[in-house]
This record gives sequence, C-alpha cells and structure tokens, in this order.
Amino acid sequence: MSQMKFEIPKIELMKSGHVACPGCGASMAMRYALKALGQNTMIVIPACCWAIIDGPSPCSVNGVPVFHTAFETAAITATGIKAGLSRQGDNDTTVMAWAGDGGTFDIGLQALSGAAERNEDIIYVCYDNEAYMNTGIQRSSATPWGAWTTTTPTKTPKSRPKKNIIDILLAHHIPYVATASVAYPDDFIRKMKKAKSIRGMKFIQILSPCPPGWKSAPEQSVHISRLAVNSKVFPLYEVEDGYRYKISLNHKNIPVEEYLKHQGRFKHLSKEQIKQIQVDTDTKWEVLMKKVEMGELFSEN
Repeated sequence: MSQMKFEIPKIELMKSGHVACPGCGASMAMRYALKALGQNTMIVIPACCWAIIDGPSPCSVNGVPVFHTAFETAAITATGIKAGLSRQGDNDTTVMAWAGDGGTFDIGLQALSGAAERNEDIIYVCYDNEAYMNTGIQRSSATPWGAWTTTTPTKTPKSRPKKNIIDILLAHHIPYVATASVAYPDDFIRKMKKAKSIRGMKFIQILSPCPPGWKSAPEQSVHISRLAVNSKVFPLYEVEDGYRYKISLNHKNIPVEEYLKHQGRFKHLSKEQIKQIQVDTDTKWEVLMKKVEMGELFSEN
C-alpha cells in the first residue's frame, strides 16, 4: 500500500477555549472530524471526557449543535435526532455520535449494537483512550493487556486482552467501519468524508492518547500515536460492506517496545511480557492481512 496524501480543509469549526488536558488526543480528533464533516453537522455526546471538554452549559467550542445525553445512549439518541430531521424533510444534516471507549465498548454497547443492526444512517465515532479517563482512569474492556489503571494497579495489571470492537461492528454487516489516528490527519479526514458520503451506519475507532491516563508527556501524543500505528498495535484500515478490507498506508516494522516505553502505564512490564505483546501484535497483523487478501479475492469475483 503506497502512502497517500490529501488536503486538509482550512475550515475551523472547533473554537478555542476547550478545557481538555494538554496533549489530549480527543480534542485533536474532534477538530479533524469537524473539518471533514463541515457546518451541516449535529453531534451527540454522552457522559465522557468530551462532555466536559466541550465547555460548561450553555457554551460549546464545537461550532455546530451539540446534544448531551446519558452515558449509555449515544447511538440511540443520534438515531432519534436523525429520524426527527428526516421527518422534517432534512436528509442532508450529518448526525455524529461521539463517545469514549467506556460508553462504546461497555456501557453503550447495547444501543450501539441496536443501531448497527438496524443500519441507522449515523456516524458513530469512538475516541478510544483505553480507560474510563473522565472518572479516574479505571479499566475498560478497551484497556490493553498488562496496562496500569487505578483499578488494575501495577501488581495486578489488566489481565484480559482488549476487546475487538471493530469485529463486533463488522458482525452487524454495516457498510463502513474504519480505524483512524490523530497522527495521520489526511487519512483521518478522508475516512470521515467517506463515512459522510455513505448511507447507513458508519463506525470509526480513533486511538486517542490521554497523557494523564497513559502517564505520557503531553507533547508526545502525536508521536505516540504514530508509534502505535507503525508498531501495528493500532493499524489503520477500513472495511466496506463487511468484507472488503483495505490497509490505509504503509506500516513500518517498529518494535512494540518503542510504543510502550513512552507510557508510564506500561513501565512495570517485564521483558518477557513485552515480548508477549509483540507476539500478540504480530499475530493480529497476520490475521488482518489474511482478511485483506480474502477481501481482494471476493472483490475480484
């Protein structure tokens, strides 16, 4: 896969004055998302970091209508708003649910599954910072194996692997699923624009560095995001129609240890544990490449 370049829109809908932590990946992600989607957008935000980042009521930094809702209801609320707009004859406004991993992988999974099964015409974005960051850095099912959180301290770190939310959404046979990274804004914006152009349910997972939760330096967030991609811990790809997998760019073969060493949440890991993470990462990459090959085969037929 050759490296592709795209022009980043100059429009700035997200204003200054948000209250995110320095280096917050979620704030960068929202800025890029709004650049891609444009003014004719409505956002649904459940309880999560972004419920705070957006600013105290009645203020909002996003420059488009925002509807705050309960933790578990991002998908169903976005569905209702889209239905209301359609009832009024408005089929052009993009409705985007914007939730963290806690409200997506865990608490909101039932509503997300329902919306996906019905193929609702919304974009659902999960900014994945791999823990419940807004409430004190507790582990979620998106937390990686071996990671420190306040509920999985260093003597008893996360003992289960990260849930594969992409495969869960693909099991619903929705038209578009993708991963994205703030380290690659061209690819990020291209995928958001593609999602906007497709009717039906779209799901995008964004790896979102959290300096307090990851125990990383704020100025390292983009660098860490790039390492996540190029170590293949968080590969960038997209899937159309449930089976057509496409790798988004050339991934370098950076050792997983290079990604882990910048984050204090992994500093307790032994060399053997890091080797195991490398083995797991390599295995998942091989499986992904097999899916890409099968998708190409089906497309040819």
